Amino acid sequence: MGVGGTADFFYKEAQRLGYVARSAFKLLQIQKQHNLINRGATVLDLGCAPGGWLQVACQSLGPFHGGGSVLGVDTKKVKVPPLHCDSRVQTISADVTTLSHHRLRALSPKEKGFSVVLSDMCPLVSGITTKDAALSFELGMRALDLALGNKIHLEPIDDDPSCSEDGKGVLKIGGHLVIKLLESEDAKEINQLSKPFFKKTSWLRPKATRPSSREIYLICQGLKPDAKI
Repeated sequence: MGVGGTADFFYKEAQRLGYVARSAFKLLQIQKQHNLINRGATVLDLGCAPGGWLQVACQSLGPFHGGGSVLGVDTKKVKVPPLHCDSRVQTISADVTTLSHHRLRALSPKEKGFSVVLSDMCPLVSGITTKDAALSFELGMRALDLALGNKIHLEPIDDDPSCSEDGKGVLKIGGHLVIKLLESEDAKEINQLSKPFFKKTSWLRPKATRPSSREIYLICQGLKPDAKI
């Protein structure tokens, strides 16, 4: 099937199944291969517009009585899709690049953080390969920083207790992290930074990715107990 055919297939499938975007199939494949979101999970979806990942994440939580939650964050105001979502899904409008660890953690269930952090954030593509890769790297690093906090900071954290508290990451021990990146040497650097903190890291290019796209996903599984955040 050609380039247009591939795009048409996932677009039509999204419409048929009630997903708001073809990107839902990317998370569906990630789930099928890695099973990151389980019953009762607490999920953070960074860059959640237009809501396809919110739908898949909610479906992955299982029956409503099993609990769990999904929080979507985006600079845009995102309405929770009516299909495949229930009251366990909430969204906020905020700039992830300036959102503090403390505020984000305060939005998690019992303020204890999240068991899964998903980042489908992507810069506005300019067509300039190096520029786009650099912007993607910045967003990827921000997702990693929010997940792990001051554990990955290269500079010393201020001794002020309030600063230290704000630097705590929002990903729970044993939790999983997914980061969308554009293929580049910088993307490989994020993988190297992540490896010491997780039991396993791997790459995945979902089938629903457009052939012309350089998107790739870094899958980080099982935040190690000694990676204290």
